[in-house]
Order: sequence, then C-alpha cells, then structure tokens
Amino acid sequence: MKTIGERLRLARKEAKLTQQQLAQHMGVTKSAISQVELGISKGLSHASLIRACRALDLNPEWLSLGKGNMRPFHPSAHHTWQVMEEFNNSLESRPRLSTSVPVINWVQAGEWEEIADTFQLGDAEKWRDTTARVGPHAFALCVQGDSMTSLTGLSIPEGSVVIVDPDASYSNGSIVVAKLADAVEATLKKLIIDGPNKYLKSLNPAYTPIPISDNCRIIGVAKKVEIDL
Repeated sequence: MKTIGERLRLARKEAKLTQQQLAQHMGVTKSAISQVELGISKGLSHASLIRACRALDLNPEWLSLGKGNMRPFHPSAHHTWQVMEEFNNSLESRPRLSTSVPVINWVQAGEWEEIADTFQLGDAEKWRDTTARVGPHAFALCVQGDSMTSLTGLSIPEGSVVIVDPDASYSNGSIVVAKLADAVEATLKKLIIDGPNKYLKSLNPAYTPIPISDNCRIIGVAKKVEIDL
C-alpha cells in the first residue's frame, strides 16, 4: 500500500473500529481520520502516529513509511513502546512533511468551535497544503482588507493565507482569529494583554484598537502566513 491513509484504513478495518472510535483513541476528530484515509491530509503528527500504533498494535515504521512488518515484533510491551518512542524521536530530525487544512470563510471561522467536529470535506472552499506545525483542528483563512497591512515590521496583506491552530495557546502579542459577540464574521488581529485590559489591535496604525472582555472569543492562533505570488 502506497499511502499512510491506505495503511491506516486497512489496520482500522482489521481492528473492526469505526473512524469515530479510532479518533477517540487518538484524541483527534473523525474528520481528521477521514482526511488521512482519503489522502487529503498527507500524514499524522508524531503524537497521533504513536497513538494510532498503540490503538491498532502497529509497527510505526510500517504505518508511517510502509516499511517492515505491519505488527511490531516485541518480546515485551515495554520494548515495543521504547522502540516506538525512539522511532518518533527519529522523525523529529526529518524534514517537516506537509499536511492539508481546510480553507474556510470568515463566517465559518467564527463558528469553528461548533462545526469543527462535524465539518465535512465538501464544506471547505478548498484544501491547502502547509508545513506549519498545527493540531488536527487547524484551518486556513484568506485575508481580507488592509487592517493587518503594515509598512514596518510584520505585515499580513490582503490576499495572503493564514494557517490557524485552535489548539494553540495564545499570549500577549499573539496574532489571533477572534469573534466579537456582535459580529457575524471572525477577525484577524494582534492580541494585546495589558494587565487586566485586553485589546484586538490591527497592524495597520490607521485602525483603532478594540477593547475586549467577555464580548470576545479567541478562535485560534495564526501559526503561519503564506503568500502566493
């Protein structure tokens, strides 16, 4: 079998697990499993790879690369997982493989907490390959307007694509996707935390910072900006 998705599907079927059941074992969404099996997502994160191998009793090198035996040869369970951890560590030194994330619109972004687990393949405008290190709920947005365009320092111009990770932690200075209570769409801004006060700040100095409190939800953290020329 040529792809990790084909190997994952075979092992899941042999284990008589549904995509939802395997997703629960791995701590990811059902759609993440579906994307890998259909070849839309190019692979699994290192942590997800290990969890899949534990759940399905697989040789991680077979699942990831198609090499060796499907089942791990091990004299003891301790040895099995020691080998897996060593293999996982070896993956860290390899070039980062791309993964595919859905390109959604700004209305969908504002609803992402509610729709992420039920998101279907056809619900996205398209899918985008990225090398950003993101979790299984990541998505992409096409930037609109000039509020994040700056003549100095970081600039996120209109037409660029931001890769957003809802599972990432944010802090003062993070670029975040946020949803204001009275807005239909989400927005991309720099988060400023000044003591008890919080603001959404544009990178374009022509825009006034927006004070926020309970009227705002942070949807995710922008991990990468990509620009197609």
